[in-house]
Amino acid sequence: MLTAIALGLLMSPSTTSAPAGKVEVAGEPGAWKLLHSGKPYVIRGVGGTTRMEDLVASGGNSMRTWGADKAGEELDACQKHSLTLTIGVWLGHKSYFDYNDDAKVKQQLESSKAVFQKHKDHPALLMWGIGNEMEAEGNDVPAVWIAVEQIAKAAKQIDPNHPTMTVVAEISQQKIDHIKKYAPSIDVLGVNSYGGLPTLPKRLKEFGWDKPFVVTEYGPLGPWERPKTPWGAALEQTSTEKAAYYEKNYQDSIAGQSGWCLGSYAFLWGDKQEETPTWFGMFLPSGERTAAIDVLTKAWTGHWPKNRAPSLSELSLDIAQKNVPKGSQATAIVKATDPDGDPLTYLWELRREAENKAFAGQGEQRPGVIKGVLDNSHGTKVEFKVPDQPGAYRVYITVKDGKGNAATANLPFHVQG
Repeated sequence: MLTAIALGLLMSPSTTSAPAGKVEVAGEPGAWKLLHSGKPYVIRGVGGTTRMEDLVASGGNSMRTWGADKAGEELDACQKHSLTLTIGVWLGHKSYFDYNDDAKVKQQLESSKAVFQKHKDHPALLMWGIGNEMEAEGNDVPAVWIAVEQIAKAAKQIDPNHPTMTVVAEISQQKIDHIKKYAPSIDVLGVNSYGGLPTLPKRLKEFGWDKPFVVTEYGPLGPWERPKTPWGAALEQTSTEKAAYYEKNYQDSIAGQSGWCLGSYAFLWGDKQEETPTWFGMFLPSGERTAAIDVLTKAWTGHWPKNRAPSLSELSLDIAQKNVPKGSQATAIVKATDPDGDPLTYLWELRREAENKAFAGQGEQRPGVIKGVLDNSHGTKVEFKVPDQPGAYRVYITVKDGKGNAATANLPFHVQG
């Protein structure tokens, strides 16, 4: 998934020049491992660089970025929290970058070299993430991988102490063939995989990838992988369903691939508007933790956190996925429990469907809450009149435990014009 959180390549300087511990890929096919200062290091990571204290408390040890514009301060913050950082070196995408333009490709190479030179000696640096899904949207062509090879080779010349990784949006036989043929200086393959993660190891084997890999993004099923209404609204999993998906995929396709998979970066440590305000974030925009963090904590530490998020077993809406007349009456019901027995509160909200949806949520604005419809609804059942204004809407429910945890779900409907 294209995640253009950081497109720039302006680098903020690091405040320390202490030499970094050497990081290297060691072993052979079937017995790969990552060594940090000579010791085995399994990546228990997340995408994003916020809430570092929470990550440490959850048992995580690494973070990943998509661009290097704030790399200096991010490295320093990671070091302060005893975390490592995979720095993303952003490469151009098809929509605005032509890999047949020699001048642009050279400029991109020089910008990448500057990133390597500036940050290579920082002790929090783990590896270089060269590009993120630059082959997407039909851009899996030799010119892209030749450019990646030039950058990876430069990284090794400037900094022989950290591995090179390139990050792709899922895999195909052609993609693997291209990387092997045109970019041999890549040490590790990073794969962003959502619905395809259960079969990723099997497909990597079938396609002939025998170097190590890292799952650089994983999480719930994406909007592109879910059923849609006739007006194009994707059906989002509940936070409880998402947590179960994180857990199974982690155990089977990440932890279960020891000797090949070097670890992973779960998506997203924070919140983000993409299709909805709650789709990918493991935190809510209001700051509450969701059950995805609980299952990662259990996977990383062997223990559940002291207090866990509520479990949402069902959200029903009698007009869900329907095109209804304005002024129609509707009923919504939620069923939820709390594993710790905490008393639950219920926040119902009505929002319009997001407008100007784009690849990876680029430019999407979070729809505001529509006032006067569900304002005073705080129980497990609500009855309301749909708005008179035609268009696409979603009913959202947030179930909170009063301890900083929450469960979420939503269902779409449409008001006739």
